[in-house]
Amino acid sequence: MLVGLQGSGKTTTTGKLANLLRKQGKNPLLVACDIYRPAAIQQLQVVGKQLNIPVFANENSKDVVHIAKQAMSTAISKLNDVIILDTAGRLHIDEALMEELKNLKANIKPHEILLVVDSMTGQDAVNVAEKFNETIGIDGVVLTKLDGDTRGGAALSVKKVTGKPIKFAATGERLSDMEVFHPERMAGRILGMGDILSVIEKAEEAFDLEEAEKLEKQFKKKELDLDDYLAQLRQVKKMGSFSSLLKMIPGMNQIKDLKVDDKEFEKIEAIICSMTKKEKRDTKILNASRRQRIAKGSGTTVQDINKFIKSFEMTQKMMKQMKNNKGGMKKLLNGMDENALKNFKF
Repeated sequence: MLVGLQGSGKTTTTGKLANLLRKQGKNPLLVACDIYRPAAIQQLQVVGKQLNIPVFANENSKDVVHIAKQAMSTAISKLNDVIILDTAGRLHIDEALMEELKNLKANIKPHEILLVVDSMTGQDAVNVAEKFNETIGIDGVVLTKLDGDTRGGAALSVKKVTGKPIKFAATGERLSDMEVFHPERMAGRILGMGDILSVIEKAEEAFDLEEAEKLEKQFKKKELDLDDYLAQLRQVKKMGSFSSLLKMIPGMNQIKDLKVDDKEFEKIEAIICSMTKKEKRDTKILNASRRQRIAKGSGTTVQDINKFIKSFEMTQKMMKQMKNNKGGMKKLLNGMDENALKNFKF
């Protein structure tokens, strides 16, 4: 049973948690128990449809206990082994909300009650966690919006005040951006030391090993072309936003003015997709008229095309250097300084 205030991201978290559990071999059922907020049921149904996970809802009933019991019967008949209740929230804690949740808990007896907390709210998150724990009794906490400017310092206070573990963390807007909470990794983020293990896990999940090996063999035989570049770009996009990945890399937070606009990647993808096969293989044939055609086809400007091609040719040069010289990667990384990173254009 997921509980929390309105705006904490409870309904989206319901879908994210179901998606994470499905990856672990579970067969979840989402249950719409928020009968007050306009379009709350429809929102959960949209989330379920995007994930292809079933949603139980009874829009004709105003009794959440009855809805939850119906959902349990449905789960048994449909062989769903996990039921996740998306309960109602309020703009603030009030008696009516708490009574409904206590009644739901007493009748349904959920195995776990997880409090969804917005990590951006700081001290307010601590107060909310304390009140919910005292009144209802929670078993754990889910922190949302950890991809924002906050480093998650509220996590320390929430754990201290409630004595309950933080079990999951939502790290982005996508329905796949949910992970098991690791205290030591969060400590690294808070202290500005990064979280390289999470980056590795995201990479292992996003990258296809066979494709990576196939691409490596191609690199040894030929130069990097734009088809290869696009394939790698799409693999990286599966890991989440590039800006959030940079925050996890040790030392990156110490580089001032290092900003990455994730929309640039969408622009690059549009540019490459607007090219012919011949143009993708050989950028040297891109004369003025070709660049104008590509700009029109991708909704960009000729200046955007010029900037990207210049950056891509630099990447080609670096790849060639690493392929031809022993220790090329090491030399390349040793030569990179903060100014180089700041001026790097995607």
